[in-house]
Amino acid sequence: MFQNFLVPIDGSELSLRAVRAAVALASEVEARVTFFHALPDGESSLYGEAALMRSIEPGAFERAVNERAAALLADAERIASEAGIVSARSHEVADRPYEGIIAAAEKLGCDLIVMASHGYRGVKGLLLGSQTQQVLAHSTIPVLVYR
Repeated sequence: MFQNFLVPIDGSELSLRAVRAAVALASEVEARVTFFHALPDGESSLYGEAALMRSIEPGAFERAVNERAAALLADAERIASEAGIVSARSHEVADRPYEGIIAAAEKLGCDLIVMASHGYRGVKGLLLGSQTQQVLAHSTIPVLVYR
């Protein structure tokens, strides 16, 4: 049975529900959980908020994303702790979040990735892409999708 889960989180309500589901499953099978957040790569961003923050105040973007990651990961760890589950946290800069998720799972020796899927379809799915679909397509580690 699975003993070491990687649970990617993005701060959405669905992601938080996936955290709770992963913790419940970990409790059932006596597994440990590592929560993971893929940080955006501010250096490679040419548009949007990252580029604006980088040009106005160098370092502000990095501080902001690190603070957000720390808060998200702390919330997930609190949920695990309240359920008596051993947990850890990890975050990495990833231009493509799905690559960061897979790399983290491999590096940390995880045997299951438990992640949320927003279920975007059609044009919205095409434009936004699906990190979950990419993890499913590229990971050799089993993936449990929470919807």
